[in-house]
Amino acid sequence: MKPPIGAYVVEITTGKVGTVMGHEGPYLQLRPIGGGREWDCEPDGVRVATVAERLSAATAHVNARSRGEVP
Repeated sequence: MKPPIGAYVVEITTGKVGTVMGHEGPYLQLRPIGGGREWDCEPDGVRVATVAERLSAATAHVNARSRGEVP
């Protein structure tokens, strides 16, 4: 089952947290929390992100932005 658009998921192999932006063919398109480049992932390769994982990813983005590492 494909997660709905807007769902927060974790790519199992990499541990990256992303938001589902779309479904294209057999793949999901994911975007990192806070924006950035989308990547494709198979639906079987993701699981729903926990609240703690979402907060951790958002905090990491805010910290990187405060250090000037991301716009």
